[in-house]
Amino acid sequence: MLLTLPSQPNAVRLRTWRTLKALGAPALRDGAYILPAEHREGLSKIADEVRSHNGSAWLLDLSGRSPEQEQELVALFDRTESYMEWHAVARALQHDLANLGETEARRQFRTVMEGLEAVERIDYFPGEARNMAREALGALRREIDSRFSKGEPAPAPGEIALLDRTRYIGKRWAIRARPWVDRLACCWLIRRFVDPHAQFVWLRDTADLPCDAIGFDFDGAAFSHVGNQVTFEVMLASFGLQDDPRLRRIAEVVHYLDVGGPPVAEAAGLENILAGLRTLQPDDDQLIKATDGVFEALYAAPGEKK
Repeated sequence: MLLTLPSQPNAVRLRTWRTLKALGAPALRDGAYILPAEHREGLSKIADEVRSHNGSAWLLDLSGRSPEQEQELVALFDRTESYMEWHAVARALQHDLANLGETEARRQFRTVMEGLEAVERIDYFPGEARNMAREALGALRREIDSRFSKGEPAPAPGEIALLDRTRYIGKRWAIRARPWVDRLACCWLIRRFVDPHAQFVWLRDTADLPCDAIGFDFDGAAFSHVGNQVTFEVMLASFGLQDDPRLRRIAEVVHYLDVGGPPVAEAAGLENILAGLRTLQPDDDQLIKATDGVFEALYAAPGEKK
């Protein structure tokens, strides 16, 4: 794209430069920016705005005249420096883990994860730098899980079968002790929609799962992470509850707080409330009684129903 920006209003010039940066469009020279052809829509929107303010914008197809020239163009998109900056932030968090509580550690981890996603969005020709960053992110998450939440489940492949809720009434449910967001939400979901008189067994070691208890949210449990879905989402699908828009809204919050993803407006408030309750309630049975009310209020809250 060849641009001649209008001298006024200055806001258009700033917005154009910021948008080009957000798109990861490198400059061939002053006023000449490139993106892979499949991302031409982003440049088209810029061009339309520039023209609407009496600037000029030309969208042209560009290709190298030789393999060497093609490689020179690809090299303009190199994100190595961005990945190096990301690694520095990730290492800083790893260094600080000993001084952080679980809530703050996981909040900062989500920021680190979102930072990597931002770099990946404009890494149009990914290579080893992206692979190394993903490995580092995985290692950081495992370290956080090991420090604060031993036994955190790994995603398992497979389909989610629809189950008969009536067969899960009057059961004992086994869960890792000191539950956090996903497990707390599952406890509420079980008592609210599946088994009103459910009893929970708190496991210090998942190997101690009682033979008559239904385990959830750990590797090998009856209910745990499947693909990119956290245990709360798996339970929704398993018990045919996924079409309730209010439960889907809660699922979005739980998913974000547990494994990241698109930010959700209610997430920060819910996280702070649950963290405070977990500090106030050292007994897990009392903790879920307290957090049940929070999830019930979130379920009843007005808002856009998706």
